Amino acid sequence: MDEEPVTIKLTRDQAFVLSDWLYEVMMESDKLEAIVPDRAVWSGIYAISGTLETTLAEIFMPDYASRLEQAKQRLLEALGGGENDEEQS
Repeated sequence: MDEEPVTIKLTRDQAFVLSDWLYEVMMESDKLEAIVPDRAVWSGIYAISGTLETTLAEIFMPDYASRLEQAKQRLLEALGGGENDEEQS
C-alpha cells in the first residue's frame, strides 16, 4: 500500500474552528466513540488534530474565545448565513 501523505488545505479560520471542535470531541472520549464508532478512523482524526495543534498559534493566545467566535462568524457569513441556529432561537 502506498503511504504517500495526503495534503488537505483549509483556511486559517476553518483550521481554527475544526481544531476547537476536535479538541472538544476528543477530550470526551464518549463523544468521539458516539460520533465515530469505527476506531480505525481515529488514526486520521488524531493526525489531523495533532497537525492543527502544532500549526495554530491561536490556540495558545489569551483571547482564544473571542478569536474563535470571530472565526466562526466569518465562516458562517461565507456559507451565506449569519448567526447560527442556536443564537437565533
